[in-house]
Amino acid sequence: MNLIEIAELSEEEAREEIEKVRWPEGTVCPHCGCIVEDGRMTGKTARSGLYYCKHCNKEFTVTVGTVMEDTHLSMKQWLLAFHLMCSSKKGVSALQLQRELGLGSYKTAWHLAHRIRLAMNDFPVERLLSGIVEVDETYVGGKPPRDPKNKRGRGTEKTPVVAMIERGKDGTDAGKAIVKKTKFVDGATLKGIIGAFVSKNADIITDEWKAYNGLSKSYASHQHVNHGKGEYSRANVHVNNNEAFFAVLKRGIFGIYHHVSEKHLDRYCQEFSFRWNLRYVSDGTRCDEAIKQVVDKRIMRRDLMKKER
Repeated sequence: MNLIEIAELSEEEAREEIEKVRWPEGTVCPHCGCIVEDGRMTGKTARSGLYYCKHCNKEFTVTVGTVMEDTHLSMKQWLLAFHLMCSSKKGVSALQLQRELGLGSYKTAWHLAHRIRLAMNDFPVERLLSGIVEVDETYVGGKPPRDPKNKRGRGTEKTPVVAMIERGKDGTDAGKAIVKKTKFVDGATLKGIIGAFVSKNADIITDEWKAYNGLSKSYASHQHVNHGKGEYSRANVHVNNNEAFFAVLKRGIFGIYHHVSEKHLDRYCQEFSFRWNLRYVSDGTRCDEAIKQVVDKRIMRRDLMKKER
């Protein structure tokens, strides 16, 4: 569905659309996992979308056991929010969501956006990255002050982010990306992250950073380009797909979100990698894929606002 089609839905139709995506093969009780036939409750006292499971004798709606559980927002607002966040290449701010959806407060919109980002999270990964995999890191944390002592790149006080992007089937186009926040960019940390998400049969391509030395012992091969000497591509050896991803990520953070805290950075990385991994499908399909991933995920606003120690 596109945005106009969603806007024309009634509240009941929006709920049915979410039910259809979550339960494509029939209504499933989130409490016991049984297929529920003719379980919709009707009558003056039954709220909209309420079901009853005869197997476990429990009531439920499509939001139970998902990021939407206990929501005070309408299903139409949820559906619109999912579509806006899945279709906006560089993201959509909480203030924009508040205005577009007619939400009562910024906090509500901010919490809504983080719950949708949590739904976009596809970890643990279904498979390890394989084939040719580009690995590179960047630094996120806003523009540094005009101080010559404030370093750029490695050595900065910004937060490091590592991106692992596999090449497509033809070995040239970019495929799936896995992006993770990290605390350090030393050899042990980077090799640990790569080991968790990249197959040992993969051919690794990086830049010349010394922390990547020794990868050839654990993987099929390891080649690098030397950015320090102005080398950015040598035949098919480059990390240009990483650079393209980082460009979108940073433009989204600088231009849309303006500031992203280190505490929540992983969810923002997942938001951008989710859209990147599904960039060749329609906005409606991307929205459906996010809704399919809402199950068994919950994040409370108090946990989002809790300060890290």
